Amino acid sequence: MAFADRLDLGLTLTLGGTAHAIPPSDVLAFELDLHGWGHEGRVEFRVLDETAHGGQLQDLVLADFLKPDLAEVSLELKAVHSDTATQPAFTSLKVKGLVQEKALTEEAVARARGAGITYRHYTVRFVDPARLLWTQHHPCVLYTQKTLQDVLDAHKGDKIALANDWAAQLDATLPLIFLGLAPESGASFYDFVVWFVHTRDGVLAYDYTAQGYQLRAAKDASPTPLTLRAADVDRVSVVFPEVARHDVAILNAAAESPKNQAITNAQAVTGVRQDVLLRTDIEDDVQARVTLETARLKVRGLEVELDWNRFPAVAFAPGALVKLPATAGWTAAGVPSTEDFRVRRMSLRAEPLPVEAGDGEGTPDGPGEAPTRRPKPESRFLITFTTRLEKKAELHVDLPPFTAPVYPRFVEGLIVSEVGEQEDETWQAYTDDATSLDSYKIKLPLFANQIIQVPFNANLLPGHFYFPAYKGARVLVALDFLRAWLKRHLDWRAGARLPSDGQGVHLLVGKTTTSGTSMRHFYEDNKPLWRLQRTNESDTEKIELKEGNLLILVREESA
Repeated sequence: MAFADRLDLGLTLTLGGTAHAIPPSDVLAFELDLHGWGHEGRVEFRVLDETAHGGQLQDLVLADFLKPDLAEVSLELKAVHSDTATQPAFTSLKVKGLVQEKALTEEAVARARGAGITYRHYTVRFVDPARLLWTQHHPCVLYTQKTLQDVLDAHKGDKIALANDWAAQLDATLPLIFLGLAPESGASFYDFVVWFVHTRDGVLAYDYTAQGYQLRAAKDASPTPLTLRAADVDRVSVVFPEVARHDVAILNAAAESPKNQAITNAQAVTGVRQDVLLRTDIEDDVQARVTLETARLKVRGLEVELDWNRFPAVAFAPGALVKLPATAGWTAAGVPSTEDFRVRRMSLRAEPLPVEAGDGEGTPDGPGEAPTRRPKPESRFLITFTTRLEKKAELHVDLPPFTAPVYPRFVEGLIVSEVGEQEDETWQAYTDDATSLDSYKIKLPLFANQIIQVPFNANLLPGHFYFPAYKGARVLVALDFLRAWLKRHLDWRAGARLPSDGQGVHLLVGKTTTSGTSMRHFYEDNKPLWRLQRTNESDTEKIELKEGNLLILVREESA
């Protein structure tokens, strides 16, 4: 339901660092969609310019508006009530955002006396800073021995404020963190953050007081509840969101420790479930996923939607706690009168009312002339205002839509081994003290030669071939968000490749070409030849089979 109301309104448009305060009487319309995780909005205003016709009034917004510089919007709304017995302490709703889209139209108005005037009609659409900036941010970067808080701080920029409260997820030092956010995959840094919060059962909260973000382990329950005035609300509706009707099963596909653990949901329909597939040898990882998916399986409770008949004197924003009035009509239809609620979403639309004679909005300069706009401390609007509330104890987390990041991404690396001399092509398995699992170390030249660890396993070879990757080998590495693995080898070992005219194959093992064993088969004069040769500096042992010959040679070259 729309209602007519006055608002004490403040609008500031900052273009390229220059702030332009727009008089309330020049604001034509606005709309706001406010969520617990961020907001979007639109505001329309007009500016008078007489300079093209010899007048004194000048549009100071135009020059900066035409530039592509980053623009910011600050909108402040406050009620104007005079009919309450005891005036409350009026508070404001403040919203700040970055401009996403701009539009401009001009209207020339003729006057009966003197020069004509020009009204410029401006429209700006804006969103919270992360939605504008992070949706255009697609980093591909590797971190080792860093925390996720370190990563967020490195990418937040100077327009985004973060005050997180999620130590369990953000403060732990991790061996590997990889952001491989390709633009063509559709997932931006904003998508990554929302995806991370969703998959870890966290909360993304936008603080409308500090105009910044919080990544939290749980919703904030600390604010003092505000009691709403029954006279300000036109209609109360009870909404029952969709209920989860599935069970969950955690499946671990590790052959030596398979597991299929069910997580039951009292509201599930028989036969409907979501399976989570893992492959890990670490039991703690399986149990951690069971704990996570148990917490994520939530049955949503009822919500309350309010349609207002005027803007509240004590303003609030999503995330605030409120109490419903303890009056008849508010306790019906299952709405608990004693329970605290949290504001989940607000939607506000405002259009101008027709100007009334004598209200000071504008008066004509003479017969047939356009009115001159005069600033007022508040303006009249036709307003539609709705609010969605959830129970304070509601566990469901409302998040914006997102595209999940696509993993893995592939980069090249070099195998690391600390065994032997620098030039020795040795291999090394590094054993983790906590899990007793072995791994390779791989240096990634693209990412400042940072060293990561990947599983030490048979890779593409069957188990009866034991050929660990050797020092300096060029390999393809698959990078996931928090883990990596060796995908395949990319080059031939020094001395291993044979001339193509001999159509040979070669097995070369050992530390170097002068300390190792070579077994090769090739063609000489179109006849097969097989050679096994052991070399250790000047000492050589060789067995060779070719057409009509068997050669066994033991030789030590003189110094």
